[in-house]
Amino acid sequence: MPKILIIGANSFVGTNFLKFSKFRNIEEISLYDISPENIDFSKFDVVLHLAAIVHQTRKIPESDYMKINRDLCLKVAENAKRGGINQFIFLSSLKVYGDSKLSSEMRNEESECFPDDSYGRSKYEAEVNLRKLEDADFVVSIIRPPLIYGEGVKANMLSLIKLVDKFPILPFDAIQNKRNYLYIENLIGYIDRIIDRKASGIFIVKDKNALSTTELVNYLSKYLGYKLILFRMPRLFKNIGTWLFPSAFDRLFGSSEFDNSKTNLQLEYKPPISTEDGIRNLVMSYRNTKKS
Repeated sequence: MPKILIIGANSFVGTNFLKFSKFRNIEEISLYDISPENIDFSKFDVVLHLAAIVHQTRKIPESDYMKINRDLCLKVAENAKRGGINQFIFLSSLKVYGDSKLSSEMRNEESECFPDDSYGRSKYEAEVNLRKLEDADFVVSIIRPPLIYGEGVKANMLSLIKLVDKFPILPFDAIQNKRNYLYIENLIGYIDRIIDRKASGIFIVKDKNALSTTELVNYLSKYLGYKLILFRMPRLFKNIGTWLFPSAFDRLFGSSEFDNSKTNLQLEYKPPISTEDGIRNLVMSYRNTKKS
């Protein structure tokens, strides 16, 4: 069994990897506590790099994204390679592709990337430079997920659950968008398979089916235990909201759907948990936390 080092202690993904991975020989460290130059990589076979500034709605200088998501990641990878690590797994993002409206076709692992924000650019530049380090003795595996959800999730998904829980009448009826999501246990299954196969390359990982916002909020209300009343948002309010809060309204009304058939074929893997079941598990954990 390989010995795995998680870079980025106490993260959402790392905590769940420790919980759900079939591998048990795992340690995690924080780059707040130790610099890449001082990590003893000789004890490990695989690095799972999770340390990052995640996508933020508040304004963060692009230099900060680059410093952490690109430069620090590359320092870790360079020292890991010198330390004898066999496989370096980098958690990237579908944000590296940029605006979905720029492409008329569903994008896949081989589609060109045109990141259009600081987060996406920092992840993509890290990917490009990591691939340059790869050789026969140092496998680089790049994982591009959509929004990840599951027990303990924060940020956008948690905000949406709280919104649906608080307001039984919402303006999300008849939204025809399609967006990919990824249940955390499905992500861990993908990572395990990538380690098992020592698989090199770029992997799009996601739940089997994409959902519209209308479908998503209906699932949330179903497992919260009541029927949600939906109505269509008036066009004027939608236009004003898109102008004032472009990122938030794109997540609610825009599409972001990808084809990962190449990933599933290469890994011979299909995510075992449906999005509906994943959402049910998420809401159950939210309800239990709310009661405690």
